[in-house]
Amino acid sequence: MRIPYLQLRQEFERVLLALGFEPTKAGQCATLFADNSRDGVYTHGLNRFPTFVGHVRAGLVRPGAEPELLEANGLVERWDGHYGPGPTNAAAGMARAIELAQAHGIGCVALRHTNHWMRGGSYGWQAAEGGCIGLCFTNTIANVTPWGGTDARLGNNPLVLAVPRPGGHLVLDMAISQYSFGKMSTYAAAGEPLPVPGGYDQAGHLTTDAGAIMTSQRGAPIGFWKGSGLALMLDVVLAALSGGRSTADITQAGQESGVSQCFIAIRQPALHQEVIEHILQFTKSSPSGPGSTGIFYPGEQSLATRTANLAQGIPVNEAIWQQVCALER
Repeated sequence: MRIPYLQLRQEFERVLLALGFEPTKAGQCATLFADNSRDGVYTHGLNRFPTFVGHVRAGLVRPGAEPELLEANGLVERWDGHYGPGPTNAAAGMARAIELAQAHGIGCVALRHTNHWMRGGSYGWQAAEGGCIGLCFTNTIANVTPWGGTDARLGNNPLVLAVPRPGGHLVLDMAISQYSFGKMSTYAAAGEPLPVPGGYDQAGHLTTDAGAIMTSQRGAPIGFWKGSGLALMLDVVLAALSGGRSTADITQAGQESGVSQCFIAIRQPALHQEVIEHILQFTKSSPSGPGSTGIFYPGEQSLATRTANLAQGIPVNEAIWQQVCALER
């Protein structure tokens, strides 16, 4: 089933307005959710929207809250999100980092007490559209095991890196687990095993059963000890910069709310595009391996999916679409 982009965005906006969002914020939040599905990240678009509505109803997300500047230290600023909507808080954080970068060459915004930003890549695209290199990361509730352990003690702390490019921006949006939990939910729904082990079941056994990993919430880190170290350090940097909650604090509270995030923008008038093109051409010149569908730079397939979905309509899970259409009626 395919739905026109505009219809999807309008339905999100209708629900958010009914939940008490003021019109500008409802429109911005609806656009971010619709853009995620438009670009093929369905797990953080339509599919995640009912969960977001549930968090609003439960008071975990406060529709009227606005981010507040707490401290400015040169080009580094510390803000409090006051538990407002994660997508709009994150967009505001990156927008402020871009403002600082446009004036001074670089800007960094640390944000505490915010909520799930949905697709982190959205804010990488935002930086690239603003002509800036973008870097952002967030912590989460514990759902990744540290190297040497079998219980979740680390957040699946997504890391986003973006570079503007006239022929299509480069945007890397990566989870710290071997598979994002969104990707694992896709495998679990299809009843298919993961290509390689992606985490532990409740008995502590490494497994390719995505459903078992979703149940245990024990994803394995990318790169074994390297991913474990990266997840830990991202959490440490976030807590140090923002003064906000760590993965341990979030986990012990029992709900993924009040997370900490960081947004960095770098503006350099000359980004040496010919060098970037040479890197991409050299990378793509490698012969494809067995079963490969090609070599793609980060963001390339998202751009292709965006073009196709805008032309043909956005694929939706019919049951979830009907659920959203019934919300707040």
